[in-house]
Amino acid sequence: MSTDPAHSLADAFDLPLGDDPREIAPKLHAQQVDTQTQLETFWSDIHEQLMAVFNWGGVNGIAAEEFLIFPGMDELFSLLEVKEHAKSGDYDVVVVDCAPTAETLRLLSLPEVLSWYFDRVLPTERKIMRAARPVLSRVTSLPMPSESVFDAAETVFAGVEEVRELLSDPQVTSARLVVNPEKMVVNEARRTYTYLGFFGYGVDGVVVNRVLPPTIKDPYFKRWRTIQQGHLDTIDEAFQEVDVLILRLFDEEMVGVDRLRQLAEELYADRHPIDGFTVASPFTVTETDDAVVLELSVPFVERDEVDVLRHGGELYVTVGAYRRSFVLPDSLRRRVVGRAKLEDGKLRVSFVESDK
Repeated sequence: MSTDPAHSLADAFDLPLGDDPREIAPKLHAQQVDTQTQLETFWSDIHEQLMAVFNWGGVNGIAAEEFLIFPGMDELFSLLEVKEHAKSGDYDVVVVDCAPTAETLRLLSLPEVLSWYFDRVLPTERKIMRAARPVLSRVTSLPMPSESVFDAAETVFAGVEEVRELLSDPQVTSARLVVNPEKMVVNEARRTYTYLGFFGYGVDGVVVNRVLPPTIKDPYFKRWRTIQQGHLDTIDEAFQEVDVLILRLFDEEMVGVDRLRQLAEELYADRHPIDGFTVASPFTVTETDDAVVLELSVPFVERDEVDVLRHGGELYVTVGAYRRSFVLPDSLRRRVVGRAKLEDGKLRVSFVESDK
């Protein structure tokens, strides 16, 4: 299923797809989530309340409608549809094609934020509004939210909490990155890998697509082959915890079920495309009273073999003759390295607030 608002799943299968799952091959269904349907299902009561407030304030029509569709909302409600499929028991595996941007990563942090709001803020707001509604209705014409609005909000937030539990369970969910051997794409994939680890989501593999095959002998591609090899080396260095699969550049568009089956057979060979992978994360992050601790697994090394260097937005870790760089999430870039400690095969790097 695709949750990307700019759907390409139907183009890939070369078949018409819609909001209802369609069987496109034996034991294979496909769906492009209609976010408008999801909005009407989960957001209608809240939408009506907000529209009433906007109309009361003099904002109406198309302008008000645009204000009510917040960034990332359509992808969020698509995740609720993913949750429903996962709970249904109708499918052995749910494969979700997400938007190929960093916005997807921001989206993955949203369930945790909304869960905090749901647990701590919403119940208090509901109690206050229940007590104040009769008084406020006498002194102002501002539309007050009804109990149905709070019920709708609780339904959404409860669903979001289930999404968070579903996505953060490495026994159930894993991410698989797809990257082309190009500088900007590789850098984006590294940031994606960092943020997935930061939010506690496991990655089970990286597919490197459109790699020039050795059968291409034309001198025109010699420089391209050299550039790609450099990016492949970077990918091997950046994704050491997970398997890296190489997929060659084909001489035709791999569109349609038959060509996609050929692509899959070449990519996975005798390997099971789901069960044959191990979920991993580049690091784990924990918070203490005065620091954020980034923990890396570096087994079988001594203290004098490890060196840690912070430079700009990256953390460089040297173990013996090997060096790795980790792209730091934004929240850690604003901090400075307090200390680094090696203990029981774990390197723990503490980030503290800057005195500046």
